[in-house]
Parts: sequence; structure tokens; C-alpha cells
Amino acid sequence: MDLRDLEAFVAVAEELHFGRAAARLHMAQPPLSNRIRRLEHELRLQLFERSTRTVTLTDAGRRLLDPARRTLNQAAVTAEVAASILSGEEGRVRTGFAGASSQRLLPMLATAVRRAHPRIGLVLKSQTYVYAALEELLSGELDLAFVRLPIAHPELSHRAVEVEELVCALPADHRLADRERLRLSELAQEDFVSLAPDQGSMLQATMMSLCHAAGFRPRITLLAPDSSTVLALVAAGAGVTITLSSVCPVQSVGIVYRPLESIHPSHLVSALAWRTDNPSPALARVVEVSQTALPTPDFAASGINDLPIGIGQV
Repeated sequence: MDLRDLEAFVAVAEELHFGRAAARLHMAQPPLSNRIRRLEHELRLQLFERSTRTVTLTDAGRRLLDPARRTLNQAAVTAEVAASILSGEEGRVRTGFAGASSQRLLPMLATAVRRAHPRIGLVLKSQTYVYAALEELLSGELDLAFVRLPIAHPELSHRAVEVEELVCALPADHRLADRERLRLSELAQEDFVSLAPDQGSMLQATMMSLCHAAGFRPRITLLAPDSSTVLALVAAGAGVTITLSSVCPVQSVGIVYRPLESIHPSHLVSALAWRTDNPSPALARVVEVSQTALPTPDFAASGINDLPIGIGQV
């Protein structure tokens, strides 16, 4: 059934005059009459009683009028939604995140997206650590993800959104808790609490690399599923850990945080990443909103000069 035939039927049914209906549809009367005859033939129903002076609806025509209006209205809604999706005003963006830092940044981005584009939904996938997130971006399972730099995949674009200082977390009653700064080598004999190595956490990998550079392999006695649990275990006296300045507010009781001397890198960079060839208009809108909601840090103004390669906006 051609929607244009239904549109013709509704116009004639409402006007009860072929001439006025034709003018309303911006068409000549003979093609309009042909449309009505074609629709009646297709439905095998007579929709109008015609005379030289009047046009009236048959019983079948009256009963079909409301369904025809609903069909045309739904077709219009469908067209509007399609146009909205095409423009990026409506859609969904599958977003991966993990760790306390992205959990802090994510609400800022989500709030800005809701305000600017209320018909775009962020479909959130938690516990997507960096290496897993990158793989899911490459495979198309995710549209957008919070990751850490550097990124070694040329297929991905990214924007740096935050610089985080690496610090040592100690129990408040630890023998080194009163020190203003620490050397990593001073922790060689300590028990460590860590994220599991198979979760794909850049923080966990960085901690292992820094300890090796300081001349020791950290003695990891407890593993935890997320940064919040790691810090709770440190506060309980289970060991020490390397964490990030952005997650310090997560645990403030029974714990202290101290800067580390002479480590490289001394900071990690959080970023938003997405496939460069992802055609989603909604993703493009979200990335555009992120430039205001999560602006790229001014690294030079912060005096930070030991960041990983590839920190800029791609």
C-alpha cells in the first residue's frame, strides 16, 4: 500500500470534495481520482459514494479513516526519527569506562550530553579497563571509551581529558606516613595491594614498570577488583599501592597519599578514544560536547614535561 494513496484518501475523506483535496495536496484532480480508484481496487472496497454534486464516505471508508490517519502519523514520526538519527540528534553511543577517575569524569560528560542532546543515550559498560576497551573499540563493540595514553592503534582517534599524578598510598600509621615525599625504592620490602594483572589496567601495568625501574619486583599480597577496594585494603593496613591523585578522595580515612620522587612517568593521561572511521552521527555529537564538558588540559601551563608520547588531540 502506497502511503501517498492513503494520504489522498484522508484528504478526500476530510474535504469531501475532490477539487479541494487536490488543491490541498498540490496536485491535479485527475491524478487524485486515479489514486483513490487504485486504493479501492487494492483494498477491494468502495471508500466513497460519488455523484455529480456530492462525495460521501461509505461505511467502509468511515471505518478505515482513523487507521489511515494513524498510519500516516506513524510514518511521519518514523521519518522524523530517521532525520534525527541522521543528524546525530538521536541515537546511542556505547561507552566503556573503569576506575574511579573515569567514574568521576563520566557524569560530567553524561550531564552535558543530556543537556545538549536529550535524545542521545550513553549506553554504559563499566569495568572496561584500558586494554580491553581498546580492543572493543577496534572490534566495534564500543563507540567511545575512557582510556589512558599512549595509544598504539592508528585506527583510533582520541582526546586527552585529564592529567593525573602518580602517588603512593600508605596506611595512616605506616612508618613512612610522616614523610612529605617518598622514593619508590623505599617500598621494596613492603606488601603491595594491586588490581589484578589480567584486567587490562594501565595503572597496574605502570606500577609494575615503575617498581622494576626502581630495582625491585613488588610483593603483591592482595588483589582487588577496582581502585576503591584497593584503597580500602590499604587503609585497613593490608599493604601499600601506587595510585592516582584523581582517586584520592575515594578513601580519606586511615590512609595517606605521598608524592614519589624521580619516577618516569610521574603522571598518567586520561583520554576519550573512538574509531576514526566510526560513521555514527551521535558519536560525533558526543565528541563535540566533550570538548566543552571535558576540555583538553593545558600541559604546558601545568609545567608537566614527562607525559607519554601521543598526548595531543587527534
